[in-house]
Amino acid sequence: MDIRVKRAYEAPSDEDGMRVLVDRLWPRGLTREKAHVDLWLKELAPSTELRKWFNHEPDKWETFKQRYLQELERQPEAMAHAIATMGRGRVTLLSAAKDERFNNAVALREFILARRRMH
Repeated sequence: MDIRVKRAYEAPSDEDGMRVLVDRLWPRGLTREKAHVDLWLKELAPSTELRKWFNHEPDKWETFKQRYLQELERQPEAMAHAIATMGRGRVTLLSAAKDERFNNAVALREFILARRRMH
């Protein structure tokens, strides 16, 4: 599986493959037509409490990832459904976060790839 991460506000590309939004809230100001989202997995977004605590502060990144991955591990059915739905082709995880290095899509990508290597 080839998983990429992209801001939801970036223009869709033929290179994206399946476009999967992984935020709990729909990106502000983005129409569904412009977003070209194939799948919205809001159940795999971090909890509101965790998202607000993190506040995209790079100093909290490692702790955020640990807490977020713990949240994901408590949802094995949703995670299995997401992985099965995304298939084996190219997938682009979309997030509205401004910070392209420290956001839930990046952490989710790491988690999915690590999980696929284990199975």
